Amino acid sequence: MRCPYCHVDGKDRVIDSRPVEDGHAIRRRRVCENCSRRYTTYERIEETVRLQVVKKDGTRVPFDRNKLLAGVQKACYKRPVPGEKVAKIVDAVEEEISRTGQREVESRLIGEIVIGASAYLGTLLVFFSKRVAGIKGFVQQTARLRGVSGARA
Repeated sequence: MRCPYCHVDGKDRVIDSRPVEDGHAIRRRRVCENCSRRYTTYERIEETVRLQVVKKDGTRVPFDRNKLLAGVQKACYKRPVPGEKVAKIVDAVEEEISRTGQREVESRLIGEIVIGASAYLGTLLVFFSKRVAGIKGFVQQTARLRGVSGARA
C-alpha cells in the first residue's frame, strides 16, 4: 500500500482490522513505517458485473457509490446528520440495489430507495428544494415518486 502522506510504497503495516458495512467490507488502520503517520483503507468485494444507471434521458452511466454518497451529503448539508448515518443510508441503498439482481437500474428507482432509506424527511426537502415549491410541492413530488395518485397536501 502506498502511504498517502509520504508516497512511499510497501512500507506500512496493519495495526487494526475490522469488518464494516455488515461484513461487506473490511476497514484497516495502517501506519507508515517511513513517516509514522496513520491512515485508513477499506477493502470491498469488487462487483464483476458493473451496474448501469439509466438516466431520465435514456443515457447509461456506471453506478458510482461516491456520487451517491456526495448526493446524500449534499442533501444533508446544514443538517444535524452524523457522517456515520449518511454512510449507513448509502450502504442501505447500495444493498437494496444489489438485491434487485438487475444489471441496469433507473435513476428514479435509486431516488425512491434513498427516500425509503432516509429517516430524515427534512433532508429530503433540501434535496427537492430546487424542483419543488413549498411543502405542498414536496408532498406531491414524494407521492409521484412512490407512484401514489391523487395525493393531497
